[in-house]
Amino acid sequence: MSILGLKKKQPKTFKVKVITMDAEMEFSCEVKWKGKDLFDLVCRTVGLRETWFFGLRYTVKDTYAWLKTEKRVLDQEVPKDSPITFHFLAKFFPEKVEEELVQEITQHLFFLQVKKQILDEEIFCSPEASVLLASYAVQAKYGDYEPNFHKPGFLAQDELLPKRVLMQYQMTADMWEEKITAWYAEHRGIARDEAEMDYLKIAQDLDMYGVSYFAITQNKRDTDLLLGVDAQGLHIYSPNSKLNPNKSFPWSGIRNISYSEKEFTIKPLDKKKDVFKFYSSQLRVNKLILQLCIGNHDLFMRRRKVDSIEVQQMKSQAKEEKARKKVERQILAREKQMREEAERAKEEMERRLFQLQDEARLANEALLRSEETADLLAEKAQIAEEEAKLLAHKAAEAEQERQRIEATALKTKEEKRLMEQKMREAEQLAVKLVEQSERRSKEADHLKQDLTEAKDAERRAKQKLLEITKTSYPLIAAYSTPPPPPEGGDQALGSGSMRIDFKDSDMKRLSMEIERERLEYVEKSKHLQDQLKELKSEIESLKLEEQQQQAGVYSLRNEARGYPPEPPYMPHSNRNSAYMAQMAFFEEV
Repeated sequence: MSILGLKKKQPKTFKVKVITMDAEMEFSCEVKWKGKDLFDLVCRTVGLRETWFFGLRYTVKDTYAWLKTEKRVLDQEVPKDSPITFHFLAKFFPEKVEEELVQEITQHLFFLQVKKQILDEEIFCSPEASVLLASYAVQAKYGDYEPNFHKPGFLAQDELLPKRVLMQYQMTADMWEEKITAWYAEHRGIARDEAEMDYLKIAQDLDMYGVSYFAITQNKRDTDLLLGVDAQGLHIYSPNSKLNPNKSFPWSGIRNISYSEKEFTIKPLDKKKDVFKFYSSQLRVNKLILQLCIGNHDLFMRRRKVDSIEVQQMKSQAKEEKARKKVERQILAREKQMREEAERAKEEMERRLFQLQDEARLANEALLRSEETADLLAEKAQIAEEEAKLLAHKAAEAEQERQRIEATALKTKEEKRLMEQKMREAEQLAVKLVEQSERRSKEADHLKQDLTEAKDAERRAKQKLLEITKTSYPLIAAYSTPPPPPEGGDQALGSGSMRIDFKDSDMKRLSMEIERERLEYVEKSKHLQDQLKELKSEIESLKLEEQQQQAGVYSLRNEARGYPPEPPYMPHSNRNSAYMAQMAFFEEV
């Protein structure tokens, strides 16, 4: 047999990817598998026993279809991709979730699907209900609200509200989070399954919950309508309103549903009512409508019958499981409460310990500061005592100095009085000396004038005598007897005769007396100048001593009062100025 003649072997398996609401799974299926085989495999993998609510949905062109359990998978209109993608979703919805949903996994899958439908706006929800549902979703995800752990912004990455609600109000994400957190804080103590069940109990009351919508026409005039199929029955809606149906057919009032090609017929149980007919343009959609009607009607009838043994066992197990979990939660809550109390007690003890440690540390620091303060005060007291002794000693010295200064001041006053008296005497003596000097000066001038006149008379007499001697001797004899004096010239001649009688010895004697008196005057003047200089030096020394005494008094007074030293006061006396003027006058003299 040639290679070209060999038939190509068909694969015995094919790949399938199943997407649930919270996971993705891949399976290798046999070619001969029916839809039931794949569905059971998925349910076993998920752990689901309430299988009658769910189905495997796939996309066909512009619509969707549910995998039929009685036909082979590959014989249906499934996509030809590899792997073939199916979505594991709830196909039928319960009337009362709290009574019909038994397993926790069933509740969880319904919760995730209904939540997604609300967020995708497939189910209309008011803003208030959206916030409340979001708070239960947060409780199911995060558990109890803890302010220290759930800081502002912890919901920033979560999608909790429909976009329509977010756009309807001008509110920031932080404001929405604050409103959701306010409800979330009130759900404390609710477990995850309880929060999801509370979510579903609120959602099942929404108008669009569990309703599958299809476009239909009522007659050949092509009046557009919407057909809604849910757990309660069939509903006819206007195209623009999916909330309030125009007409409803409950499952309990429908006797038969049939379709022929594109025409559907609903026959009421009451034969008096008219038969309702509507048309659908697509055969595939008609099959889907019929499939949903059959499934919802079967579940409607099943709910009104006694539960099967399997369901009763499941409910019993679920009840026991809930009771066990409730006890566990109570024990856990009690342990948590005890742990929180222990932690609070521990924190309180730690806080008290830290407080006592701080108090002990502060007490030790206060003790150290007190000891340091005591040492410092003792040192200050010692220093103060020493300063007191020193001040007392200085005060005694100041008192002694004051007494000495007072004595010195008295002595200085006495000396000043004596000096003033000496000054007055010196002034009087100076006045007398000045007068005597003036008188002697006048006398000297007179003597000098007389001496000059005497010398002139002597020179004239000698000249006259020489002239007389040159004449003859007889004339001398004749004139030996002096003639009578002529008138008007007797006095001059007499005086000339008297002055002619002066001798050289008299002149020398007179000159010597004048010189002696001048020397005596010079000696007295020199002695007077020496006395004046001595008096001036004594006055200067007394002034210096007085200034030093005043400075000593000021410094002692400031030291006794604790003031800084001040420069001594420098008095200006008019009397000192008079003394200086008199001394200058004496120096000139």
